[in-house]
Amino acid sequence: MSENLQAAPPRPETSSPTAGPERRRSRYGAAVWTGRLVVLVVAIGGWELFARLQIVDPFFYGQPSQVVDQIVTWVQSGTAQGSLWAQIGVTMEETVLGWVIGVVFGVVFGVALGRIRFLSDVLGPYIKIMNSIPRIVLGSIFIVAFGLGLGSKVLLAVVLVFFAVFFNAFQGTREVDRNLMANARILGASRWRVTRDVVLPSAFTWIIASLHVSFGFALIGAIVGEFLGAQQGLGLLIRTAQGTFNANGVLAAMVIVAVVALIAEGLITAVEKKVLRWRPPALSGPDL
Repeated sequence: MSENLQAAPPRPETSSPTAGPERRRSRYGAAVWTGRLVVLVVAIGGWELFARLQIVDPFFYGQPSQVVDQIVTWVQSGTAQGSLWAQIGVTMEETVLGWVIGVVFGVVFGVALGRIRFLSDVLGPYIKIMNSIPRIVLGSIFIVAFGLGLGSKVLLAVVLVFFAVFFNAFQGTREVDRNLMANARILGASRWRVTRDVVLPSAFTWIIASLHVSFGFALIGAIVGEFLGAQQGLGLLIRTAQGTFNANGVLAAMVIVAVVALIAEGLITAVEKKVLRWRPPALSGPDL
């Protein structure tokens, strides 16, 4: 009887319920990176081809291969102002100092004016007037007042960062749930405790969102300040290349600035993910 018994068929493997979405996300991520690579290859390759065929004049618009050669030359032999790494270091010092100071002042003033209506009514018009002043004018004033050193570049970066952070912090403070604040006051929390334990955590996502844009503004402020007048820095490198009609040098410096900005953006994003781990991820792409 046992000889007539057949072996039971193998039970089908059950896949994890998350395997499907993970596989879709993986395919979507691969498609995104493939698309980015295609765009980059087409843009750079077309530019190089047009320059070699003289459809685009490389004297005025540069040539990707020559831009790479210029960067390699700077790395190996330095620039007219000194080591390339020294120029990057000067610009980054100005950028980081301006960014940190601007963020601190922007958060403090944004929360203060968002919480205290009297301050908002008194200082609001002046902040709007200052925000409407072209930054390039302030850069020139700072150069005249504080010279070609670090201070004028940091101040210009602070001004650019301050307004980007201030308006986000101000709006984030105004958007806090009033019922939540009222409940905290009923439970005996002081105005300072409400600000510290209710308002700041609620406005934190607004403030974090402004950090991405504000760092770019800080970098712009440092570069523009160096372009207007400096002894070192990437902005001076751009101005020197422009003065000698070296389009490849201008583009090479811009590539270096873009790489620095992308690295900083990646670091800020990593910090944001670590700080805001409690926030549910936004639905996008194949998840919709």
